[in-house]
Amino acid sequence: MTTLAGTPGRPVRVNAVLDTPLSRWLWLVKWILVIPHYVALFFLWIGFTLVSVVAFFSILFTERYPRSLFDFNLGVLRWSWRVAYYSYGALGTDRYPPFSLGEEPDYPARLDIAHPERLSRGLVLVKWWLLAVPHYIVIGFFLGGWHLGWWDGGLVAVLALIAAVTLAFTAKYPRSLFDLILGLNRWVLRVAAYAALMTDVYPPFRLDMGGTEPYEPEDQL
Repeated sequence: MTTLAGTPGRPVRVNAVLDTPLSRWLWLVKWILVIPHYVALFFLWIGFTLVSVVAFFSILFTERYPRSLFDFNLGVLRWSWRVAYYSYGALGTDRYPPFSLGEEPDYPARLDIAHPERLSRGLVLVKWWLLAVPHYIVIGFFLGGWHLGWWDGGLVAVLALIAAVTLAFTAKYPRSLFDLILGLNRWVLRVAAYAALMTDVYPPFRLDMGGTEPYEPEDQL
């Protein structure tokens, strides 16, 4: 049986379904449509930061990330991922993202992070600013910068724009381009979970492309 939330070897799972058909022109106005989400995420990411600080000290003294705090930060990441998937982080769906911190299993973009029973006190001191630096350099090329708690510009946005223009003229979203965009987003979200102290499993330097997490032997229970 395959786990959904992850295993010790794969605590972060990013999955998405490319909706068909997609509107040829809706992508031109999605930047307006998502403004309410950007406003909400602005405040949610302030909360995310504060919760992460509290979690830091909790892990340092107890080796535990309180479940309620973990669920809140996971919800912020899920909300951000859904907005990015709808807008210029992928343009993979025309279904408007829900205003929700919940799992939303019916939405085409999903993020699951397994809640760890214990986390290393030593790693919590260095992983978010030192150990993650090589990944920050890599994903800096993917994202191009941070804006309202999510990414703005960079390779991901350029590829999404190319997909949108192709969609406008052919009514089709190139599948190979979708797989690449999902691989880049998956890398970013794995690093985000690690830097946010939600896992001790170091993100792989690997581009796992496609809408579905690749199968690995440790996925079997």
